[in-house]
Amino acid sequence: MSKETNIQALTKFAEAVNTQNWDLMYDAVAPDAVDHDPAPDQAQGPEGYIAFFKQFRTAFPDLKVDLVHMVADDDNIAFAYEISGTHQGELQGIPPTNKPIKVRGMQISKFKNGIMTERWGSSDELGILKQIGFLK
Repeated sequence: MSKETNIQALTKFAEAVNTQNWDLMYDAVAPDAVDHDPAPDQAQGPEGYIAFFKQFRTAFPDLKVDLVHMVADDDNIAFAYEISGTHQGELQGIPPTNKPIKVRGMQISKFKNGIMTERWGSSDELGILKQIGFLK
């Protein structure tokens, strides 16, 4: 498939996260997609991402993910992003602090037939914990 088709799939993924229209995940992620950097207990495929982002949106109901930079070829997309939001719900056992966060992350996604099949990535988890006051 073309890089344009892969970018469309990634755009659906981002739209699902930003709008909570979770059905879009099924158009963007293969059922057997492998996440090489999953969250604790994250399931495989679209269901894993949906469960993770629902939980993350509980902690940060005003969550916003912005694309900062992207590079794509016919099989892969690498991109940098920025996450922002306010800690208004429990985050992995940490009660809400009402503190804002703004962190960056990077991801590489592999695509086959216009759908994501693998993902490698990292967000600034330490930065999140510091900004909500859990770590100094």
